[in-house]
Formats: sequence, C-alpha cells, structure tokens
Amino acid sequence: MGSLALALSVLMLSFIGTSILIIPFINLLYRLRFQRAKQDTTRDVFGRLTPIFNRFHQQKAGVPVGGGLLVLVVVSILFAILLPILRAFGIEITSVYPNVAAEINVLFFTFLSFGIVGLYDDIKKFFKFKATGFFGLRMKHKLLLQVLLATVIAGILYFQLGISILNIPFIGTFELGWAYIPFAVAAIVAFANAVNITDGLDGLAAGTLMISLFGLWFLSATILDVPLNLFLALWIGSLISFLYFNVFPARMFMGDVGSLAFGATLAVVGLLLGKAFALVVIGFIFVLEVGSSLVQLLAKRFLRRKLLPAAPLHLSLQQYGWEEPKIVQRAWLVQIMLTIFGMWLAVL
Repeated sequence: MGSLALALSVLMLSFIGTSILIIPFINLLYRLRFQRAKQDTTRDVFGRLTPIFNRFHQQKAGVPVGGGLLVLVVVSILFAILLPILRAFGIEITSVYPNVAAEINVLFFTFLSFGIVGLYDDIKKFFKFKATGFFGLRMKHKLLLQVLLATVIAGILYFQLGISILNIPFIGTFELGWAYIPFAVAAIVAFANAVNITDGLDGLAAGTLMISLFGLWFLSATILDVPLNLFLALWIGSLISFLYFNVFPARMFMGDVGSLAFGATLAVVGLLLGKAFALVVIGFIFVLEVGSSLVQLLAKRFLRRKLLPAAPLHLSLQQYGWEEPKIVQRAWLVQIMLTIFGMWLAVL
C-alpha cells in the first residue's frame, strides 16, 4: 500500500470511528449536564458584563459542550495503536527527524496536556467553581500553566529534535539558537488561545481548522514524514465527523478541551514542518481573531474605551448585522485561499 493510500485509509478509519461514537457521546454529555449555560452573566477579564456576547449567544444555551474531548480520545487511541501495527507489518516509519520517538511524544504531549487544561476550564465553568483554591485558578494562573507546558514542548523541539531555525520566504533562513525556545513558546500559547477565541460561532473554528490542517497535511506528505502525516490524517478524519454536528445550528460545541489542544497542536505541527511563517498565513484567521481581542483589551485598559463594537472580530460582524452562517461560510472561503497561499510560500 502506497503512502497516500495509507493516509487516506487512516483518515476514513478515524472518520468512521468518530461517527459511530459521536451520537452516544452527545447523549452522554446531556446526561452529565455538560451543556452551555444561559448567557446572561458572562464577563470579560476586567469583570464587566458582556451584553453583546450574551445577546448573540443566548440561543445557544443548553447545547452540549465538549466535543473536542471525543476527537482527542479517538485520535490519540488510533495513533497509539496504528504505529505498532504498521511496524509489525514491516512498514517503515520514516521521518525527517532521526529521533522519531521524540516527534511522536511531542505530538501526544501537546495534544493531551493542553486538552487537560481545557477540560479543567470546561469543568470549572459548568460546575461554577469560585476563583479560589485549585479549581478556581484565575486567568493569569491558567496562562502561566500554558506557558509552562509550552516551554516543555519547546524544549523537546529544540533539544531532542534539533529545531532551531526560522525560514522567512524571500528573505532567508535564520539560526535562532536558544532564542528558538521563547519563540516556540509564544507561538504555541498564541495559537492555543487564538483557536479558543475563534470558537464562538457554529462551525467557525472547526471548519477553518479543518481547512488549514489539509494544507499542513499536504506539506507533511511532501517531506515523507509518516508519523506527522498519519497523525494529521487521523485528526482531519475525526474533525470532519465532529464538524457535521457543529455546523449551524450546532448540536455540539468543541469546548476549551478541544480548542486549546487543537490550537497548541496546530502550532506544533507548523514548527515540526519548519514552516512557522507559512503557519501564520495558514492560521491568519485565528491570528486576526486573537489580535482583535488583544486590541480591544488594550484599548479598554489604557484608553478607557472600545475600538471595535465588540471583540473578537466575528462578534463585531454580528453587531454590524451579518448573520452567523454568512460569517462562517465566508471565513471558510477566506481560509481556503489563505491555506493555498501559505502552502505556496512553504514550497518556495
């Protein structure tokens, strides 16, 4: 079986597995009351009510949250089982890195560790833990935890896999040395929170993520990196099944358990491919969403006023009168072109 046929088979396997489990999983979320609460008391980081957010998300109350957990579990289990099976059948697991185990470990660690942080955040919100004690970690503490996890990941990339360069198309390749570690940490934490912020409309984060992953999947195939190629195939297959139930009107939401894990892992995949600059282009919608939130936050803090009607950007578009499906579908179209442009930059 050729590498392309194998990857496509793995994608379909992941899709079928997730599709079989997803309806029982939705029913389980209902039984556990893992559902979006009534949006009337949501506050920003300054503790102020967010009436625009609450108004547009009121109709989403009661929808189960945590679909990202199913994707995490399915992808992780299949990935853990698949590689030993391939080796048993004599299929060579080629990689661009001599330390294949480290590459596999960094994917697993990123996917699961950020997923656990996100799951904690979901549990905290649903069970309404106060901001005291372990189950009440404040935002700055959660951000510190993300930075610590990202530092471990960056250390694996630098020390065990020997990644330390940054390639900028049309300019050149730069050896960052030790500076690669804070660079990688910033990328991982930024994308983790960017995908989390983007996950505000039905199908927005999952759809744009799926498109961007197809671009990275293509790039992984061009360098014959089997572990990364198979991991992305599993992730895409499972995500397609989830997206079927996440499009408007959503029957299930990703939750922080998915968005934080997926965003961090998206960044790590870009770093493993050595395409950090292309990753910014491919993930530009996520960058735009988190950037708009940051600008709004700084404006409120230092200017004492808002620069945008609402943040993130998709909320401003809703405030301008755009309907939710229109925003999402146009974002998907923009994402297709961004992914194509990013792939073009990556192969120059």
